[in-house]
Amino acid sequence: MEKNLARGSVFKNLILFSLPFLLSYLLQTLYGLADLFIIGQFDPTAGTSAVSIGSQVMHMLTVMIVGLAMGSTVLIGKAVGSEDAELKNISIGNTVTLFLIISAVLTVILLVCTAPIVSVMSTPAEAVSGTRDYLKICFAGIPFIVMYNIICSIFRGMGDSKSPMYIVTVACFCNIVLDLLFIGLCHMGPAGAALGTTTSQAISVIIAFFAIRSKQMLSGLEKRHFKPDSKIIKNILSVGIPVSAQDGFIQISFIVITVFANQRGLADSAAVGIVEKLIGILFLIPSTLLASVSAICAQNIGAGKEDRAKSTMWYAILVAAGCGLVFAVVFQFAAAGAVGLFSSDPEVIRLGDQYMRSYVWDCILAGMHFVFSGYFCACAKSGLSFMHNVISIVCARIPIAYYTSVHFPDTLYPMGWAAPIGSLLSVIVCLIAYAYLNRRILKTGQL
Repeated sequence: MEKNLARGSVFKNLILFSLPFLLSYLLQTLYGLADLFIIGQFDPTAGTSAVSIGSQVMHMLTVMIVGLAMGSTVLIGKAVGSEDAELKNISIGNTVTLFLIISAVLTVILLVCTAPIVSVMSTPAEAVSGTRDYLKICFAGIPFIVMYNIICSIFRGMGDSKSPMYIVTVACFCNIVLDLLFIGLCHMGPAGAALGTTTSQAISVIIAFFAIRSKQMLSGLEKRHFKPDSKIIKNILSVGIPVSAQDGFIQISFIVITVFANQRGLADSAAVGIVEKLIGILFLIPSTLLASVSAICAQNIGAGKEDRAKSTMWYAILVAAGCGLVFAVVFQFAAAGAVGLFSSDPEVIRLGDQYMRSYVWDCILAGMHFVFSGYFCACAKSGLSFMHNVISIVCARIPIAYYTSVHFPDTLYPMGWAAPIGSLLSVIVCLIAYAYLNRRILKTGQL
């Protein structure tokens, strides 16, 4: 199961490691799409708005957990690259201990704060009840979401991108079946969507534990490795906290933009929610490359092969930008049809088409700064990722989205440009940061 990514062809390693990742992310995205599609058939507008708002909150929490777990991926990856089995096992054990505590605290806080969260989202009155029900059930399932994501982060660090793919395949299948049962047959609305998602996550985690135990996937791991080690936890958090904060700020910017849309009316709210889901699919490649680059570069840096790490980054940037360009061109013609898959409301389709055609250009630029972020994380410089995203959000995304939402009340097209303009600023900051790191390496011989 463990694979050393510091050997062999750089490009081949990137592609072979990324493909199972991509499928995993695709299947995971189907969770939200299945909820949105099925609820759209039974509760077209209010239910769609409730699920899109609630799932956006859950997506923000999930990506923050994944970001925090990036510290574990990097630490485990470096241990595998340097062939230090003891460090690898201590890192895995402390990851489990740390995130079990985090999941318990998060569950309590979020259940208490459900009503204020629904209010902060400026949820349309027709969707308040459904959004509240959706979030309560999902918040109760936080431990399963956390457990699933730490299992995946551990596997990534060990060079295994296939096991998470198998786990999420089971979860996705279960979620679709349960959605049809709870929403279609039982008519539970948004609550049924949440119950299907939470139950499928629990099933996937249980199956993962049985697989790990039966196949002895983590051989050598002992009880003593789960004892908290302050140095290991500090190393995990020093990388994970900036990444988590960065991802949190990005999602907050999306939520703020959703709030702007919610204040414009139910049709705008539903259109923005649907487009965010579609963009989430297109962003699977940048997200896959970020995670892959962080794991592959961590192993190469751990093995003292910085040149291979840089080559991996540049190959990934080319792949991300190329795929983004294809998506941007195709959706100039296919946006209305894609939005129409999730809503039959002509106004929602019209607004969604406008928003998608401008927003989709972000696929090119976001793909580039995602890859830079993965490289910075592998270098244990995740603060750089945090920095460029904060600059982008504060100086471009939110101000532009607010201005266009106020001054262009009849169209969402100008509002869609907030994301690509923000990403362009991020790419510029990333290039400056990368040049700074290179100069530092040349002068000091260290990152």
